[in-house]
Amino acid sequence: MKFAASLGHSMTAVTAIFLLAATGLAPGQESSPAPTLTLELNALQPSDKGCRLTFVVTNDLKAPLDKAAFEIALFNQAQVVDRITVLDFKDLPQGKTKVRRFDLGDTDCSKIARVLVNDATECSGAGVDPKACIRQLNPMTKSGVQFGS
Repeated sequence: MKFAASLGHSMTAVTAIFLLAATGLAPGQESSPAPTLTLELNALQPSDKGCRLTFVVTNDLKAPLDKAAFEIALFNQAQVVDRITVLDFKDLPQGKTKVRRFDLGDTDCSKIARVLVNDATECSGAGVDPKACIRQLNPMTKSGVQFGS
C-alpha cells in the first residue's frame, strides 16, 4: 500500500518535471511577457473636421519613448486604400497608458472599413531600437473597424 502511494507521488513529480521541461521553465521560474507597445484603436467618431480616431496606447517597452509616430493606411468598404497619413503619438512614458485623438479632415468614419499600421515613422528614446515600435507593436481594436499591422 505504501509502495503504491509512493509510486503515485513519484509519477506526479515526474509528470511535473516533464511539463516544466517542455515549457522551458525551471521550477519556481515564471515566463515574463515580451516587452510590447500596445496600440488600441478605441473609437471612430464623426467630428467637425471629419473623423476622430481615438487610440489608447500603452508603452510596455523597456524604456520611455521621446517620440512615436505611425504611418497608417485607411481602407474603404471595397478594401481599397483611401488615404495614407502619419499620426504623431508624441512622447510615451515607459509603463504608462495614454489616450491620443486625431481628427482626420474630410474623412467619413462610416466609410472606413480597415486601418492598417503601415510603419513606424518615428521611434526614439534613450536605448530604444528604432524598429522596436513596429517589431514589438501589439495592435488591438475595440471599434468595429479591422485594425492591425
